[in-house]
Amino acid sequence: MAEGKNVALGIVAIILGLIVIAFPLISVYTFSILAGLGVLALGVWFLVQGFSGWKVSKGTSVLNIILGIIAIIAGIGLVGSITELSFLASFILYLAGFFLFMSGVITLFTGEGGSAKGVGILGILMGIIYIILGLYAWNPFYLAILIGIWLIISGIFEIFKPAAKVEAEASE
Repeated sequence: MAEGKNVALGIVAIILGLIVIAFPLISVYTFSILAGLGVLALGVWFLVQGFSGWKVSKGTSVLNIILGIIAIIAGIGLVGSITELSFLASFILYLAGFFLFMSGVITLFTGEGGSAKGVGILGILMGIIYIILGLYAWNPFYLAILIGIWLIISGIFEIFKPAAKVEAEASE
């Protein structure tokens, strides 16, 4: 079992996961506000980078300014919008599922040896699972459940994760 910091972080993650599951819509609303503010901050950062680097590289500056404007618009759209957050989460799960599935198919047919075939099959299965999760993420209630379960599992792993110092001493 891990020591101090990992245990506390794990317990906080588990408690947050239970809160998210207990209050799904409030939690997704809170996540949408935090995500929106994060994307807004990223947009402002891109704008600052664009304007501050104008003398060095006009091409990079224009790209940063365009990305900044897009991020600010997306951030404003995300702040407090449960449906936008659900759409974004679902889209990301679909996209990741598609890439995992395709990667699994490619590995299955081009990989050599038994382990490559196993990795290919695992990629296909994980892709299918991600796509199925994407179907559920459209609904904010299920999105909150998925986030809560992820927090609980992460908290459990954090509690039982060995401390880095202990691992380093054990390997010497």
